[in-house]
Amino acid sequence: MAFATQPTTLANLSHLTPRPVKGLFGDNYLSLADMDFTQQFLPEVYEKEIERYGNRTITGFLRMVGAEMPMASDQVVWSEQGRLHIAYDNVTTAAAAAKTISLPDATTSPTLKAPLLGPNMTVVISKGNVTAKAFIKSIVTPQVGTNVTYNIEVYGDADGQLPAALAGTTDVSLFVYGSEYGKNSANAGNSIDASFNHFSNKPIILRDKYSVNGSDVAQIGWVEVTTEIGTGGYLWYLKSEHESRIRFEDYLEMSMVEATKAQGTIIDNQGATLEGMDGLFASLETRGLVFNDADFDAVGGLGQFDTILQELDKQGAIEENMMFLDRETALSIDNMLAQQNSYGTGGTSYGVFENSEEMALNLGFSGFRRGSYDFYKTDWKYLNDSTTRGGMTDVAGVIVPAGTSTVYDQQLGQNISRPFLHVRYRASEADDRRLKSWVTGSVGGNYTSDEDAMNVHFLSERTLCTQAANNFVLLKRTV
Repeated sequence: MAFATQPTTLANLSHLTPRPVKGLFGDNYLSLADMDFTQQFLPEVYEKEIERYGNRTITGFLRMVGAEMPMASDQVVWSEQGRLHIAYDNVTTAAAAAKTISLPDATTSPTLKAPLLGPNMTVVISKGNVTAKAFIKSIVTPQVGTNVTYNIEVYGDADGQLPAALAGTTDVSLFVYGSEYGKNSANAGNSIDASFNHFSNKPIILRDKYSVNGSDVAQIGWVEVTTEIGTGGYLWYLKSEHESRIRFEDYLEMSMVEATKAQGTIIDNQGATLEGMDGLFASLETRGLVFNDADFDAVGGLGQFDTILQELDKQGAIEENMMFLDRETALSIDNMLAQQNSYGTGGTSYGVFENSEEMALNLGFSGFRRGSYDFYKTDWKYLNDSTTRGGMTDVAGVIVPAGTSTVYDQQLGQNISRPFLHVRYRASEADDRRLKSWVTGSVGGNYTSDEDAMNVHFLSERTLCTQAANNFVLLKRTV
């Protein structure tokens, strides 16, 4: 009785002689007829991972514009200087003959506490394009915390009255420009304490882990990879651990950008109360400058940008600024700038940033100067990646001032210079919580529990300090 040899059996390959090395010999060659065998037992596997999405990490924003510093407390508190001069919005004026003005309530004043005006001060009163200069004669209702009313005399009117456009109206603006006293005056001046603001932020705890069971560890498979930080090599079952760490580092930065404080009570599934914190966007929404409908088209974009400059002038902003933009806004600004220096057929711009007709045309602008401000433009991958803010359309970019600010540090008890944007993380001599990593389980040489797995844990406790937020501009797009 004979055994039949089917094409898919090992007997059919008895004419082949395996070789101990990867050499080309006549008796170890598998022909196309033997492909059923190779497909079943020897699949063709590309050991090098295809970089389908390129560099997938989005970190780098805080590394470029800020710094990381340790702190030991459960809260970071800093003080920022107030305005030097006295100004009010939402001032109410009485009828012209009454010759009185009322300042807003102390709790709603946008800049300073009431009453900061005193007799003999001289002020400019304005609404729209109508202005008048007046002399503060006396205080009618001096109580703090109420609408404080003053008697005034207008310099430019024979009866000392406000013009009709400023009388009996609201939403009037006012600022103090000096004072005037007669001869032999006494009790002159109005003592004003320096104005400053306290701000604080609490750190949040971020955690993540990667877990692999013992059976998967026993079957080692190698993959050649190129990492997001530029290194490369072979990884085995801990490749996912490597990606988990990169993803966690992204979360560290994304949380500092996106975090917001809880308005109500949030209890997690372990009974802990979560309070949140003010990230960059939340801080700029409440304390910074927000510019809506930031399209910066080639026709009216420069006018929009000038509006931003005018607001920066009011805030006494820093001259040098970094612009972190999504792709659409970056291209819009390129078009806006190219429009300002166009010539030749079709208005093509060659002369910007040392371009010439003989060179490849460069329509991308890395920086420009407008007025007394310098702006350096760069793409922010976080706003372009489809798995982060790139999948949304509301935030177009952010303008960040370069340089440092001087603030009073409550912990150190002295004035310090810090980047306007920086991260504080919990650390002491006993424990550094900037980025902790540890392994638990009973696999991979660790014997901390009876679990047949290896768990790689990640933890960080940190917060973001957005100081002088009035110097930042959040660019938003009308959806």
